Amino acid sequence: MDTTTFAAANGAVVGTPVPPTRRTVLDGAHIGDIRGALGTLRAHGRAPRTRRHRLLALLAVMGPGLIVMVGDNDAGGVATYAQAGQNYHLTLLWTLVLLVPVLIVNQEMVVRLGAVTGVGHARLIIERFGKFWGAFSVGDLFILNFLTIVTEFIGVSLALGYFGVSRYLAVPIAALLLIAMTTTGSFRKWERFMFVFVATNFIAVPLALLSHPHLGPIVTGSVAPGVEGGFNSTSMLLIIGIVGTTVAPWQLFFQQSNVIDKRITPRWINYERADTVIGSLIVVLGAAALMIAVSFGLGSTRLHGQFSDAGAVARGLSAHVSPLAGDLFAIALLNAAVIGAAAVTLASSYAFGDVCRRPHSLHHGLGTANLFHGSYAVMVALAAAIVLIPGAPLGTITIAVQALAGVLLPSATVFLLLLCNDKAVLGPWTNSGWLNMVASAIVGVLVMLSAILTATVLFPHIDVALLTVVQFGALAAGLAAGGVYLARGRIFSLRVPAGGRMPRAPRPPRIVREHWTMPQLELLERPAWSRIRKLGMITLRGYLVIAVLMLIIKAVEVGIGH
Repeated sequence: MDTTTFAAANGAVVGTPVPPTRRTVLDGAHIGDIRGALGTLRAHGRAPRTRRHRLLALLAVMGPGLIVMVGDNDAGGVATYAQAGQNYHLTLLWTLVLLVPVLIVNQEMVVRLGAVTGVGHARLIIERFGKFWGAFSVGDLFILNFLTIVTEFIGVSLALGYFGVSRYLAVPIAALLLIAMTTTGSFRKWERFMFVFVATNFIAVPLALLSHPHLGPIVTGSVAPGVEGGFNSTSMLLIIGIVGTTVAPWQLFFQQSNVIDKRITPRWINYERADTVIGSLIVVLGAAALMIAVSFGLGSTRLHGQFSDAGAVARGLSAHVSPLAGDLFAIALLNAAVIGAAAVTLASSYAFGDVCRRPHSLHHGLGTANLFHGSYAVMVALAAAIVLIPGAPLGTITIAVQALAGVLLPSATVFLLLLCNDKAVLGPWTNSGWLNMVASAIVGVLVMLSAILTATVLFPHIDVALLTVVQFGALAAGLAAGGVYLARGRIFSLRVPAGGRMPRAPRPPRIVREHWTMPQLELLERPAWSRIRKLGMITLRGYLVIAVLMLIIKAVEVGIGH
């Protein structure tokens, strides 16, 4: 079966799959050889056949998945994991274990979108769903990303402040470093800069060992869902913060655009999937190491339950574990702040380029991509300036922004699901049924968490444990009903032939999947939305507005000590 026959038989819009070039790319910067930090792959070279050549290919492709994951262990992440360890010991360690499949499922979908379409996440949403829904999704991204960048500079200020460096010196220098890293006009140089920060991320492991951890509490905390002191609005705020800092909306926009910028095509998609899985395991290992270090380092001291900000954690570790432990935590915080700021700001700059249809690539210098580099510099400068305002409650701001990311994640995941089921966009690369069910469960759990937070703010004395059980039961029933509906729809859409055997859908040949790319985006008809889908999206939007308001109220309560 040739590619045209397969596409037509499966209801996909037929493109021109060979040669393997994208028809929707903005300019030539996104076409050509892969020139990564650890190697080069020729665009039309032979496929690697030996184990050694496959390893070299993986090293060349590695980058987008690893960077997006480690970048998620940013300054806000370090502060959130430290707060969990200091205030709740290891009773929240299980949240990190559960987030591994969430990370892999979400980011694997954007890998396919980037490699197959050659179009950034922001532009796909606008072109497929219209300006209204584009403003809904991309507008949230810009606001949340800017607030996240502010938390990164809070991290820079606290980390270098631990070493006695004034924030009025530390923050501007960090801002200039971040801008200089992106203006070289070389993707490979930028990626090599980022790999230095990725390697430094492993400093969390010796930090954890310095706190003399015990295996028993680590195992118990990993497999036994619960929280020290019970579930309440304060602990729910932190749980949502852990979710928001580990699985953030900016990751979707960053990795999809970075996959395109690195020139990864469907031919190399399995290598990028491996890159993403490796990155997800590394990020959870680093997060767990930080939680363990602070739990064993401060959990049995007078500082237990007294988290204020990450700088105070560094000083506490220095006093109660060793000066080296304090130094390592401060270095980890600084490293996380820089790589986080670089990745989050770049996600916004990529999206600006998508929306404005202007060149947006790390292959371009200042002269060619002035909007791309200019928006990056402006965001960095403004965020740095806000951090220099005296008297701001830095710890509360940091945790609140991470929780905000967790609250807004469901809407981002819904748009991701819609795009990954759009046959005109992904052709033979659309989601399978089981993947849709898993992703739907993820959205349901995220909405449930924000609903619990809203309920606990409105009704402080509500039984959170009972509410959680009831909501999980409702979610399980809803998913079961959805599975039955999908199964019935599939059964009734097929007719059993006289021989009694169900016909099988044709499986796409490997050559089809490797070379199928989305046709020119502007030529695709926009998908029609049913009334039920519109009502569902409007309801989700309205609910999220309420959840954000409740989050702000709770953050203010925490900030003033109630």
